[in-house]
Amino acid sequence: MATRLLFWKKEEEEAASDEAHAQPGILSDFILGSQDGLVNVLGVILGVAVGAQALSTDPIRIILAGGFAATFAESISMGAVAYTSTVARRDHYIAEVERERQEMVELPDRERDEVREILARWDFHGQELEDMLERIVAKPKAWLELMMAHELNLAPVDKGAARKSALLVGTAAIVGSLVPLLPFLFAGNDTIFSAILASLTVSAATLFVIGWYKARSTVGHPSKSGLQMALIGIASALAGFGIAFLVSGGAGA
Repeated sequence: MATRLLFWKKEEEEAASDEAHAQPGILSDFILGSQDGLVNVLGVILGVAVGAQALSTDPIRIILAGGFAATFAESISMGAVAYTSTVARRDHYIAEVERERQEMVELPDRERDEVREILARWDFHGQELEDMLERIVAKPKAWLELMMAHELNLAPVDKGAARKSALLVGTAAIVGSLVPLLPFLFAGNDTIFSAILASLTVSAATLFVIGWYKARSTVGHPSKSGLQMALIGIASALAGFGIAFLVSGGAGA
């Protein structure tokens, strides 16, 4: 019975793993792409808007050009980072699997002691611990997976995960980046200030919804999470706005 508590049947384990880990991975990739895309492009747009008004006779065109350039540069960069980081995690996991498998053969006593320590953390003691230890080390696959998960705290990475992560992060970055750009698509050179206010409002609302949904899907207070994400995101974007304001002011002077 105890063995069944530690190791599910293979098919049930794989199904449960897919169900338990796919959604958090998708959610984190979506938040990574959309939040970074929105905040970074919002900062670029606000900065360009200030500088363009001071230095150009056609500021709206410069704002849109800078915004779209930042949107696609950001999405490609974010997708590439997601791909390479996921590949690196997978390569690291594979290397650690091979190292752990070799140590199970060359240093079995040390590896058995490490299993014993894990079981002790789970409140197995005495003969019960020794019986469980013997059952685990008699199954090399179970032994290896236990060490990977509970000694090294590493989770396997699917072969296609890098492409999926890159696509999701890149797409989310595009979607997020377009949010602060939307008001400027309907603005003219004489309504840029109104477009800036609208961009800030729409961006803050979007960040709030992302934070709210994150807390609803995981843990935490939805309203608090939404407000926190909105405040941090807008504050980060306004930093770019302030720098551009100072630079353009100096240029104008």
